[in-house]
Amino acid sequence: MRRFLDNLYLVSGALAAIFMVGVLVAVVMAIATRQLGVHIGGLDAYAGYSMAAAGFLALAHTFKSGEHIRVTLVLSALPSKGRMRLDIVALLIACAITGNLCWFSGKLVLDSFSYNDISTGDDATPLWIPQIAMAVGTLIFFIAVLDETIRRIRGIPEAKHSEEEARYE
Repeated sequence: MRRFLDNLYLVSGALAAIFMVGVLVAVVMAIATRQLGVHIGGLDAYAGYSMAAAGFLALAHTFKSGEHIRVTLVLSALPSKGRMRLDIVALLIACAITGNLCWFSGKLVLDSFSYNDISTGDDATPLWIPQIAMAVGTLIFFIAVLDETIRRIRGIPEAKHSEEEARYE
């Protein structure tokens, strides 16, 4: 199971990187076609969809890599037992928040699909299609936070990341 979850976070990060390339391609194409006097409708919208997909799909990988912003001032002042307890409380709160975000992201996709919402831009894309990346990204993020919470409750400490340690020295 550990290997599957780690691969899930890695694939999610790789998809985020692909969508970042999609942002680049859409922006460069918009610039190039504007210079050539050609109009391709929806390039700006697709750059935005790709940016949103990249942001949401990167959440889990970033979290599991220890790259999310954390305020460690209080944690570092506590003894190890208190640090672990506070960390578990924070992770339980994060589970509630990410679970809520996941639920409503999925609901948004279903609502957009049932109401046949379409983009108001030149592309007229059904909105549930780009919203799927947000729902999938928040689901994987919820799984990552839940995974980390369970690991901490079982007494498994957070993995140290060499880059993270370098920033605190």
